[in-house]
Amino acid sequence: MIRLSMEMGWLPDAFARYAHGLERQQLNSRTKRRSSVVRASWSPSESLPPSSSIAPLRMESPAGQLLSQILHTHPHLLPAAAEQQLQQLQTDREAEKDKDKESGAGEKPAPASGDLVLYRRIAEVKEKERRRALEEILYALVVQKFVEAGVSLVPALSHSIDSSGRVDQWAETVEERLQRLHSPEAYEMIENHLDLILGQRQGDATIAAISKLRVGQVYAASVMYGYFLKRVDQRFQLEKSMKSLPWGSEEEDDALNQVMTTDSMPSTQASSSHPEMASWTSPNFSTGGPSQSIKPCRLRSYVMSFDSDTLQRYATVRSKEAFGIIEKHTEALFGKPEVVITPEGTVDSSKDEHIRISFAGLRRLILEAVTFGSFLWDVESFVDSRYHFVTN
Repeated sequence: MIRLSMEMGWLPDAFARYAHGLERQQLNSRTKRRSSVVRASWSPSESLPPSSSIAPLRMESPAGQLLSQILHTHPHLLPAAAEQQLQQLQTDREAEKDKDKESGAGEKPAPASGDLVLYRRIAEVKEKERRRALEEILYALVVQKFVEAGVSLVPALSHSIDSSGRVDQWAETVEERLQRLHSPEAYEMIENHLDLILGQRQGDATIAAISKLRVGQVYAASVMYGYFLKRVDQRFQLEKSMKSLPWGSEEEDDALNQVMTTDSMPSTQASSSHPEMASWTSPNFSTGGPSQSIKPCRLRSYVMSFDSDTLQRYATVRSKEAFGIIEKHTEALFGKPEVVITPEGTVDSSKDEHIRISFAGLRRLILEAVTFGSFLWDVESFVDSRYHFVTN
């Protein structure tokens, strides 16, 4: 089950200090007029547009708030700005490593025991700040991909409730745009994922009162599913282009159909091992529950050809930072749940809030979540090529 609760700090004056440093640099420039323009543009007394206006999660680190400002004003410049921030993080990390090497080589006198504890604490704080900045760089790049695609992220549900208590009052229909962001084979898998959750009521405008905690769990699990799906789809598309798929060339339809027919049969073993089934407990939103069969598709047949170790590896989020983004984004969207464990060890759902949402709204949420996970895989891979943080 996805752990949704996480303590979140807040640095209200961090960007102000950053902006003030920029001001002092600009005051030393040759042209007084230019410095006054920059000073007016970056004045800490001015309120920055909240990042929650384009994404539920508010940026906290200086790097995150800078990227949030760029997202509002010049989103096309965000990749270059993110690379600069990553370069700065890399410089800081290398400086810390050089200090550690000097201390280990005995080039500097060993600190006293009390000072050693202080130095370690300072190093921990700096590492925590770098990790927060890295998470928010990842998040800003994911949001920028949605901006490029012309898709607005769903706002925090607490901000989108109308007088009737309904939360899905989103003005735009973006399903076609979201569909174009995935390969045809991947979108077949997404349709299966939706069918498992919503059954035959995907386009139903009926309003239902559903547990916010349960919807949040499905959303977070769908982000992880999108991450997994993009990961295996990249491998599938590569092997497809090289004509090295398990069933051979594209023309061997008979063999493929046999694999797909077998794959579409209900199987307890397949259901327990497949991440689409095992990553979350079915919320049974539809009256008849999820469909009893999964539509066959080429990519799913390819995934089911993996051995258990390969499947487990592809279904795992590679970095703590990416997993932290999933947690924080879900918490920003749905709020922090109050989970109470009874003395018997069960979850007390008496304080669980229910939201009014249509099944069509649920479909929109899940489609967004899967796309978010797909973008997160792309962004994590891009950032890791500039600032190595993913462990093997």
